[in-house]
Amino acid sequence: MPKNLSISDPVYGFIFMPYGLLTDVVAHPFFQRLRGIRQLGLSGLVYPGAQHTRFQHSLGAYHLMHEALANLQFKGAFLFDTEVEAAEAAILLHDIGHGPFSHVLENVLVPELSHEDISLMMMQQMNREMNGQLSLAIKIFSDDYPKPFLHELICSQLDADRLDYLSRDAFFTGVREGNIGTERIIRMLNLKDNHLVVESKGLYTIENYLLSRRLMYWQVYLHKTALAAEQVLRAAFRRAKWLAAQGVELFATPALRYFLYQHVTADCFRQDGQSLHQYAMLDDTDVYAALKNWVEADDVVLSTLARNFVSRNLFKAEMADNQQQAAEMQTYWQHEVARRLHISREDAAYLVGSKVVEKEMYSVTSEGIRMMSADGSTCDVTDVSQIVNVENREVSDRKVYVFHHRL
Repeated sequence: MPKNLSISDPVYGFIFMPYGLLTDVVAHPFFQRLRGIRQLGLSGLVYPGAQHTRFQHSLGAYHLMHEALANLQFKGAFLFDTEVEAAEAAILLHDIGHGPFSHVLENVLVPELSHEDISLMMMQQMNREMNGQLSLAIKIFSDDYPKPFLHELICSQLDADRLDYLSRDAFFTGVREGNIGTERIIRMLNLKDNHLVVESKGLYTIENYLLSRRLMYWQVYLHKTALAAEQVLRAAFRRAKWLAAQGVELFATPALRYFLYQHVTADCFRQDGQSLHQYAMLDDTDVYAALKNWVEADDVVLSTLARNFVSRNLFKAEMADNQQQAAEMQTYWQHEVARRLHISREDAAYLVGSKVVEKEMYSVTSEGIRMMSADGSTCDVTDVSQIVNVENREVSDRKVYVFHHRL
């Protein structure tokens, strides 16, 4: 039997994984569930090639973690084999708590519970099933381990997660601006006081990474059509939950029914295993099957939203100058939608929405990107970059959108 599992990957060629704990993690039903969750949520409605999944991304992030740790060891970092394995297990599992269509339904199905919280709960459940083999991985994931750079490779402004999703999403969307020089970034990583730093000769690569990240956010992740699709889907599920609370019978798979007809809170996840079990049964297919059925629902609001989504007749997105203007536009469109569809203003509110979209190019925090000179001294990237400079340390773009049903 070969020592490594060989995985063919369109971005990196081949990914190699040693048989043992890591392959056991990949084989677990919680991880296999990620095959049914699209990485980019609803961006496939804009970029037809964006059909890749959280499963592929998690394997890619593992590959970059493996390469980064090997590079740091080559440069003198001492790591036990158990630490390497635990860090690689942690990055494999970093997205395991995502719900259907990734971020889209977060805080709709389960209010006040993030996918990071659910990821940790799933890791803890897996750890119990695997007799504590993931204990160290959980410590690293939770930033509760005395080698903080291991956590920084999972969650920081320059981590294996971001490096993979930018490269992978650029590949599958065809947006070339997302090409970030992943291999060179990894080669430029080093350690100072147990924290990640980037060698000074990697400055231009980091500048390219930050610019590419900004472009990918506005071209892909925050594309107005994808945001409009999110508004439709979230509104459909808010309406479905409201109807379920009134006792209206709606089609849903068993797992989805649990979240529609039960009042599931964060405490439910913490106090019993049933909520986590049902959540682990959900993926994109549950949601899409429900929406296709709801097209024929008796409720005009739900059927309209479902039909809009399934037929890609998405909300129209209009930009507002500020939030006050957005509120005025919302009031106008609620009135128009109510009048044209012969429904109440309260019902029309499901067919109108707004969203303030804001994204920083780079944020100066304790987890910022540190550059290391040849003499070993370090500074924030903003102190040496002419692009992300001192005068514009937090370059932030902001847009205000109003969305409404097309009349």
